Amino acid sequence: MTTMPPTPAAPAPAPTGPEPAGGRPRAVLALARFETRELLLQIPVLASLLLYVATAAWQLYSGHEGWRTVPGREGMADYPALQDVDRGTQGDCLLLGVALFVCANRAVLRSRRSGTDRHFDVLVVEPWRRTVAHALSVVPFAAFTALVVAVRFGRAALRPGAVGHGSLSELAAGPLAVLLFGVAGVLLARLVPSAWGAPLFVIALYVAVASLLVLTEGAHWAEWLFPTVSESGADPLPSDLLGRPAAWHALYLAGLTGTLLGAAVLRGGGRTPRIKALTALALAAMVTGIAGQSPAASPELDAARARVSLHPERYETCTTRGATVYCALPEWTGRTDDWAEAVERVRSLTGGDAAGRRLTVRQRVEARYGPENDPTYPPLSAPGEVTVLTRWGGTRVPEFAAGLASVLVAGDEKAGGEVCDGRMVTVMWLALGAAPDPTAALRSVRLDDGVTGSAYVLTPTDGLPMDAAQTTVVRELLARPRDSVTAAVRTHWTDLTAPGVSTSRVAELLDVSLPEGTGAGDPCDV
Repeated sequence: MTTMPPTPAAPAPAPTGPEPAGGRPRAVLALARFETRELLLQIPVLASLLLYVATAAWQLYSGHEGWRTVPGREGMADYPALQDVDRGTQGDCLLLGVALFVCANRAVLRSRRSGTDRHFDVLVVEPWRRTVAHALSVVPFAAFTALVVAVRFGRAALRPGAVGHGSLSELAAGPLAVLLFGVAGVLLARLVPSAWGAPLFVIALYVAVASLLVLTEGAHWAEWLFPTVSESGADPLPSDLLGRPAAWHALYLAGLTGTLLGAAVLRGGGRTPRIKALTALALAAMVTGIAGQSPAASPELDAARARVSLHPERYETCTTRGATVYCALPEWTGRTDDWAEAVERVRSLTGGDAAGRRLTVRQRVEARYGPENDPTYPPLSAPGEVTVLTRWGGTRVPEFAAGLASVLVAGDEKAGGEVCDGRMVTVMWLALGAAPDPTAALRSVRLDDGVTGSAYVLTPTDGLPMDAAQTTVVRELLARPRDSVTAAVRTHWTDLTAPGVSTSRVAELLDVSLPEGTGAGDPCDV
């Protein structure tokens, strides 16, 4: 029996040297894709993402942008000022940012909770590269936020009633805030490797923010340290009078995000000269952004705001249509058609010489106190001048019509604001009689949102008082055929617009019966 010699063992493979440099970036990107999927499966992230999308969809398709609408009328969202729309996209994404902060923090700590940190020593992706991968996992969410922001702004910009100019820096604030929150969660996990770190940090941050606002009394520089600064409340201002340091703020957010990422990478062991240089560059950008955004409005801006607020006629472009001159600020000249439509509806119901009386529709804006004030407008005293504001649509249409009607009845806005006798019936009929839904317009133009009893009627300036008897007469007139009421108003125009006429006399002229005991015989009894 012959014994075969044993087969010699195969030689061990020769060492191949270090991992090729190109493999590490691919590994980082692969890990980032995996972590993105993991983040998307986290309930807080998924829930906040769905809520963010649902909110954006509702705002897009319901015609609602934070202002109430009138049934049967186009809402204010159909007449957007793009310099308001861009910053209006910032606040909705903060909940998504907080969710990413918490879940990105937990993702970095996953290996520590599972006890697998020691196994990473045999992988080609060092701890600092894993930190970069976790930071990159947040980028798709910031990109998706940017897509939603672009869709919302694009939808507003394509509306026929859109005016003004948007800012790319304002639009970038929301996505940058989302990215900032995610990177901050990664850094916190490297600094405080505990599952309790993120919740405690959120609580501490809330307390710090509240304390900062109290201590600084809402100073400009303190407000602009926050990721988003929406500043709302005023009527839309001209773009060049906003005075918002949006570009500096975007630089600050980008620099702060880069600084936090650099700190996280350095903490993870990536102390290469390139990373140190990039971190220093990001820090410099952050400091530059803070320095640029911290000063309040300049004296030159305050002076420009005052000039436009006190003397808008110096900056307006005026066009004449029939007996009406329409004067609009530069960015609002496209609204002339909408104003003219409202004016013609009111004029079509008048009698006497009111249908051909010379009028000037003058646009006004209160810019002296910035984009956060609650503006008021004193009535104009020049004959035939009517105030129109920078916000249009929804309730602003019947409010403008009420102010216009008071001028047609009393002669000027100051005198129209003092109307409280039976002429209020004529004013309200002119304002609402030709509206698509007169009863809904009556409800929307009253401060109490009702159609019974006494109330205050909103106008662009001081408003008008309306007592219960006048409300009853107006409601009855709006329920009747328009042509018959218009004919009666034209027949008795002189009596209906006479100063001091009682509500009971107006009701008699228009063949409306009033309940006894309403006090309709006492003019200005509100």
